[in-house]
Amino acid sequence: MLRQYELVDRVLAYDPDADEDLLNRAYVFSIQAHGSQLRASGDPYFSHPIEVAGILTELKLDAETIATGILHDTIEDTVATTEQIERLFGANVARLVDGVTKLSKIEAQTENERAAENLRKFLLAMSDDIRVLLVKLADRLHNMRTLHFIKSDEKRRRIARETMDIYAPLAERIGLYGFMDELQALSFKHLEPEGYDSIVKRLELLRAGGGDMVARITSGIKLLLGQSGIEADVRGREKRPFSIWKKMQDRRMAFENLPDVMAFRVVVPDTAGAYRALGIIHQRWPAVPGRFKDFISTPKRNGYRSLHTTVMHSERVRIEIQIRTAEMDREAEFGLAAHWAYKQGDDGAPARHAYPWLRDLLEILEQAATPEELLEHTRLAMFQDQVFAFTPKGELIQLPAGACPVDFAYAVHTDLGDTCVGSKVNGRVVPLRTPLANGDQVEILRSKAQHPDPLWEGFVVSVKARSAVRRFVRQQQRSQQLKMGRTLYDEVVARLKLPLSDDAVTAGLARLKLADRNALYLALARATVSDTAVLEAVLPGSTANLKTKKRGKAGPRAPISIRGLTPGVAFQLADCCHPIPGDRIVGVACPGTGIEVHGIDCANLADPGEGEWLDLHWGEETESAVARLFAVVHNQPGSLAALTAILAHHGANIVNLTLKERDRAFHGFVVDIEVDDLAHLTNIIAALRATQAVVSVERVKA
Repeated sequence: MLRQYELVDRVLAYDPDADEDLLNRAYVFSIQAHGSQLRASGDPYFSHPIEVAGILTELKLDAETIATGILHDTIEDTVATTEQIERLFGANVARLVDGVTKLSKIEAQTENERAAENLRKFLLAMSDDIRVLLVKLADRLHNMRTLHFIKSDEKRRRIARETMDIYAPLAERIGLYGFMDELQALSFKHLEPEGYDSIVKRLELLRAGGGDMVARITSGIKLLLGQSGIEADVRGREKRPFSIWKKMQDRRMAFENLPDVMAFRVVVPDTAGAYRALGIIHQRWPAVPGRFKDFISTPKRNGYRSLHTTVMHSERVRIEIQIRTAEMDREAEFGLAAHWAYKQGDDGAPARHAYPWLRDLLEILEQAATPEELLEHTRLAMFQDQVFAFTPKGELIQLPAGACPVDFAYAVHTDLGDTCVGSKVNGRVVPLRTPLANGDQVEILRSKAQHPDPLWEGFVVSVKARSAVRRFVRQQQRSQQLKMGRTLYDEVVARLKLPLSDDAVTAGLARLKLADRNALYLALARATVSDTAVLEAVLPGSTANLKTKKRGKAGPRAPISIRGLTPGVAFQLADCCHPIPGDRIVGVACPGTGIEVHGIDCANLADPGEGEWLDLHWGEETESAVARLFAVVHNQPGSLAALTAILAHHGANIVNLTLKERDRAFHGFVVDIEVDDLAHLTNIIAALRATQAVVSVERVKA
């Protein structure tokens, strides 16, 4: 562990004007606050924040950031408060410490919810001051270096997976490639211990068989460039185990067949020298086609600049060579920490204005509907490679690999994506799902009448496009659910047969713990609140006067009671219109069969002049009746099962089911079901119309 004077001396070595008193006070406060706390390794807990501060000095960060590293766990793990930190160390340090602090008291139900809420707070704090991310990465790096002390294998793997999915990609996004490599290597060791050990052993065998090949190749490159008058610093190393493992998985190759396991860095005085060195190297050794990348003319999104090439060396191995200037090398080593403008954008704006990828992450926060979606989209945003395309005006747009014109449209502007109807790539009209290639010029065709198509989610790859499509689908579903819920509510209230005052509805919403009428409509549509609960909420005691019905119970049906008939007169319900309780009904005398009961709107009713109509009403003892539906479903597996499942869920017994129409796309069924009354049937029809398996459903009355 760094001693107090050693830490201060490190900071003063690169920043003689640093606030030495601030660092000393933070060091002492952290030790006193953490007291006798111990880490899993058995070391005093305060050794961890001190080591985190030491890592931050390697990035040559300012005194406030170093002090934040020293204090970053005090609010979470001790009795110290944000107010106390602000009083003793200033508002900036308190804000940074709070941004790094985890939410340790989140009332969440699942691990995903806790992880998502922590990530949400962290990203929001990072968007205002990027130093929050630098401290967090240093914190995670030291925790990963000591992860082996944790006894629980499950906990080690969970932390390693989070590091691999979130923190290593974040380090890459800000150009801290040294952090990224070490975080990935340490995570890989815990996630794939057998794979890690296997690659380490094979690298040892490779070194034993080839001697000091890295040193020989390094000397050869330096000599070649020196003979051409280029002064260069050349460094070489074997690629890290995780990098090798990833290439083995991506290319489905065995270790022995992997072409390039060594990488070399050439640092030259200026940009012209970098391109000249590239030409000399390509003249000496043949370049591997498709392996050259010019990140100097087209930097990565995090500002990384370098020339990358792969050549076939005379040692009979393929080697990767990176060529850059000293300034580019410093930026690649320290990322955005290499610039003193890391605190804010050049104009004093928050970090989210200086770094476009931060704005993308904030859009994920705004649009994610669930914790799972937030974590999924963040991981996708972190891991995507890039492809570069141009607008018709020549503006460069960076997109994830595999992006299509829809992704391009959303990258330019959300409104352009929402109204996209077609695209031209290099002047030629192409389908919206066409993958874009580097250098493509893309023109988006738009229409104000257009809206996002749910089918786009099947081929877009950018988080921004996918989030926009999902948001539109959620809005559409919510609109439909509100409409259906309003219908269900009207039916429920109609059972009371008396008007409800606004005060009664307001009181009912309070009893149901719902914010407003829309929340009630959604709850009814989603079946999270029952009809009976709504009735009892808006008018307490009203359900006591309603008869209790047990739907779907096996056994003999109770007889149907109809008022308006002479006692003892035989009657039957008409098969043509299948009237049910709640319908307006009339009776028609039929010779030999008694009275035939029809719905008032039955198309088969005889002309009144041809016979006497009887004004009838349903009696109070009515149990159930048969209603007929015509349902059209998609011709695909599971559609009929979905239909019958909804009927069963609503307590509707199927009396008869007949396939009436069929073609390659759709099937039409006539379904006879037992229902209690018209309201029961209306609920069933609404539920059927809401499912994707059912194209349409109508009641048959003739």
